[in-house]
Amino acid sequence: MNPGGWMAWTFPAALFFTIIAGLLVLFTWLAIRFPETPRKGVLGINSTRGDRLFISLLGSAFICLIWLGVVGTPVWGALVIALIYAAAVFRWV
Repeated sequence: MNPGGWMAWTFPAALFFTIIAGLLVLFTWLAIRFPETPRKGVLGINSTRGDRLFISLLGSAFICLIWLGVVGTPVWGALVIALIYAAAVFRWV
């Protein structure tokens, strides 16, 4: 996309950052449109939608790094595990 730029902007990298930006916009809109009171999940901490998004993104990054270290590429299996993890975080945390 930008040859010789500071970062190799491949389509997957651009798509990743576009999705993250879209999630941030969506969750901001949800917080304004449908305010939420924090709830206490299995971790025993009060969390909102934004907190659960952060926890799921951070955990998904670790899942992908562990996958790369143990299995290698491609990371489709890690993506499936990360999506299941994110669903569990939004359900029970």
